[in-house]
Amino acid sequence: MRSIKLLVRSLLFALVFILSAQYTYADHLKGGWIKYTYLGESSGNVSYKVSFYQYSDCSEPEKVDNAIYLAIYDAGTLKEITVDFVGMTNLVKEQKSDFGPCFQNPPTICYLVAEYTTTIAIPKNSGGYILSVQRCCRIAGIANVPNSNVTGLTYTITIPGGNSTNNNSPVFDFNDANAICVSSPFSFDFSAKDIDGDSLVYSLCNGLTGGTQFDPVVENPGPPPYASIPYSSPYNGQQPLGAAASISPKTGMFYGVAPSKLGTFVVAVCVDEYRKGVFISHTRKELHLDVSNCKIGGAALDSFYLACDSYSFTFTNRAGENPDYSYYWDFGVPGVTIDTSISAHPTFTYPDTGVYHVRLRAKNNVGCQDSAKTEVRVYPGFAADFSITGSCIKNPYSFTDLTTTKYGFVNSWAWFFNETGTINDTAQNPFYTFADTGQKRITLITTNSKGCIDTAEKIISVNYGPDLHLNFTDTLICSIDTLQLKSSSSVPGAVFDWSPFYNITNANTNEPLVYPKTTTTYNVSVSYKGCVTNDSVKVHVIDDVSLIMPHDTTICATDNVQLVPSTNGLYFTWSPPDGLSNAKLANPLATPLTNTDYKVVVSVGKCVATDDVHINVVPYPSANAGSDIALCFGKTAQLNAVVKGSLFYWTPTTGLLDPNSLSTIVGPQSTTQYVLHVMDTLGCPKPSIDSILVKVIPKVKAFAGNDTTVVREQALQLNATGGTYYQWTPVFNLSDPNIANPVLTFLESPDTLLYSVKVSTPEGCSGIASIKIFVFETEPQVFVPTAFTPNGDGKNDVYRTTVAGMKQFLYFRVYNRWGQLLFSTSEPNKGWDGTYNGNKQASGTYVYSVQAIDYNNRPYFKKGTFVLIR
Repeated sequence: MRSIKLLVRSLLFALVFILSAQYTYADHLKGGWIKYTYLGESSGNVSYKVSFYQYSDCSEPEKVDNAIYLAIYDAGTLKEITVDFVGMTNLVKEQKSDFGPCFQNPPTICYLVAEYTTTIAIPKNSGGYILSVQRCCRIAGIANVPNSNVTGLTYTITIPGGNSTNNNSPVFDFNDANAICVSSPFSFDFSAKDIDGDSLVYSLCNGLTGGTQFDPVVENPGPPPYASIPYSSPYNGQQPLGAAASISPKTGMFYGVAPSKLGTFVVAVCVDEYRKGVFISHTRKELHLDVSNCKIGGAALDSFYLACDSYSFTFTNRAGENPDYSYYWDFGVPGVTIDTSISAHPTFTYPDTGVYHVRLRAKNNVGCQDSAKTEVRVYPGFAADFSITGSCIKNPYSFTDLTTTKYGFVNSWAWFFNETGTINDTAQNPFYTFADTGQKRITLITTNSKGCIDTAEKIISVNYGPDLHLNFTDTLICSIDTLQLKSSSSVPGAVFDWSPFYNITNANTNEPLVYPKTTTTYNVSVSYKGCVTNDSVKVHVIDDVSLIMPHDTTICATDNVQLVPSTNGLYFTWSPPDGLSNAKLANPLATPLTNTDYKVVVSVGKCVATDDVHINVVPYPSANAGSDIALCFGKTAQLNAVVKGSLFYWTPTTGLLDPNSLSTIVGPQSTTQYVLHVMDTLGCPKPSIDSILVKVIPKVKAFAGNDTTVVREQALQLNATGGTYYQWTPVFNLSDPNIANPVLTFLESPDTLLYSVKVSTPEGCSGIASIKIFVFETEPQVFVPTAFTPNGDGKNDVYRTTVAGMKQFLYFRVYNRWGQLLFSTSEPNKGWDGTYNGNKQASGTYVYSVQAIDYNNRPYFKKGTFVLIR
């Protein structure tokens, strides 16, 4: 039957939403709440009219649900009673358009409020019911909730059972379109009206999750408890707009200073409903509030203020402090002209008690003038307080009002005992019998004839009997000792009784003396007016103190060891105290600097035992691997380590001639850190280590330049690379043989010269390279052969030029007989291999052209023919 019911319900919902299915997953919800009205009882059933109000974004009216699912759960068993399919009965728009002449940068504030109303009839029970609606999703980008557009909502309310089924829930006002400006004071009215006259207590609470983006319209809302939505730090359910905003538990006014962060914030308000001091139901409203980039100018004050604890009072302009405004306060003291201030938040001390009429004027330079009036009632010296007298759950507790007032008189009392039951919550000094035990929070709200109001709270423990406190419940004595047992109770006149009557005196007092010879459990009962509480003390008895000390031990200097004697003793005195963490502990930490004998005296009452332990202190082994060294690649060095210890070894062993020698030869191929481990098997079991870094300088890659050709008397710029220091040989004809790039001038005319250069690093590593220079006795020119044979025999396979006396080689080009360019290069040593686009060219005559600039900066051009022979 249940599956059929769910199927029918799903089909109905699908028909209602078939035209708007594309919006099912939209993130447009902005809060809501539930209310109910009692209609009467018939045949064991109680009827209510239930209305659910869901808020959504005004910009997307097409996304408003045409119907919702309302689940009803038994509050005692959490068993589902039914799920009702409820259609929308009304849709209204809440919008604020009038901000007044002094408001700056007014925001757009608008809610679409959809109403869903139905009538339910549920069996009368003792535990009541929980109503729930679940939906997804909220609007995107909420400031205090991460990933808000995939976070659902749960709307819920409770209906009381038992004798309170005729309850009507509180009803919130529809005044939600209110502006909140960034970093400015604000007030938002979350108050509700209760037609039954029940007391309402407001608090900020966690928003609740609901449906998901995959199940946005929850057809079968789950049972409580419901999970809280996640909050972004520093916000939470109790501080949804930060620490500077709070709610009045009595009025439901949410006020404070708005956060400095712009955006939408989730705010959830819970309302606890009390009838004659007894909690009966729970209502909640959740709303998304916008903090906008606006400014509230002008003046705004509460209707009246009370100064009940001092003659001084600090005033706050509810319109906020605006630097563009000037302010003028008149604090209303008759016959006085200096009771004024131009401060935005003034503090004024009144000369006497009474009622004063305060006026605030605010204006700016763009024509805004505003004023506000209020009344300040100054009657300091009012404080709520009370006392509690009681014994246990069997007897009533007496509550006595201790409220003090210096002016007027106390005229109302509201007691809240936070427990199911019936009690007159307006009596000045009530009596109350609690229904169960546990911690009870007692609240008293009092007022006086001058309008002052104050709250006092206390927590008491309600027990089955008078409270009973024992200084200890388990102890140890020696058989020759006498022990005083100690108990107490805060109830005057309570009677104590100890048993058994074995070796005990003053058994009818709270502090008897006992002297048992064997282990005995003494029971105590404390009674008062028929209430009884029991407890016990176990007294362990020994004939003597046993003591076995740990074995003598050896530790490394600066280490510690815990002294752990085996004993049945209670009290310890160690000596000497030097090096001990605490000479009175059973197991102190010992850190002696030298060999030490520690003696301990262990006692239980008059029984004593003593013994000692010897601690031998030996130094740590020492290791000195030596200073870091640098090696040229392929070279070796000798390590010279020094140790104090009986055993040592090196790691790693790679590159070491003998890893078990302190003066071994080292020659790694790359930079390596060698670690020397030293151990002392003569006492200290812990190793010492030291390390040495052997830095390997990479092999010097000396380069003197490519072999080249010059003509006599030509200056040649040499250019060596690979190191920091350079030394050329031979030195003749060089401008400076000790630099990387000397100038070589040829005064003689040998055919070939060979110059070598030694390239060194700062660490002394070196390498040698050479360059061969061919010298011609001609004018600067480019020599071009007349033929070549590219047949792959390794001889004359490439047609290339020989450059002599040229400062810059511009190009070498090869053309066929039809003028087609086959090869071109600007590199003097590069030649043509006889192919074009990978194809071998035929034997025959070809044309070349060469262009360069000689070492005297004269242009050089040469053109001719050559023969390719295959």
